[in-house]
Amino acid sequence: MLLIGVVKAYRLVLSPWLGSSCRFTPTCSAYSLQALERHGAMTGSYLTLHRLARCNPWCEGGHDPVPLEKRRLFTHLVTPLSKKKS
Repeated sequence: MLLIGVVKAYRLVLSPWLGSSCRFTPTCSAYSLQALERHGAMTGSYLTLHRLARCNPWCEGGHDPVPLEKRRLFTHLVTPLSKKKS
């Protein structure tokens, strides 16, 4: 998969040069690899971008594993049929 290759290239080439500054465990690149392998390109990319957006100086960080079950994207925007009033 191309995205996994990009992350592995980052870990090999850029990560040693930039140094370790990730606030989370596992690191953002390890999280990305796990997310892409476990959830595929679309959801894995979403999870990775969401994680990178949270990695900032104002975030505490800490342990943040990849979710075990696949998240459904955009479900918070749609009301389930069972909850709609007739």
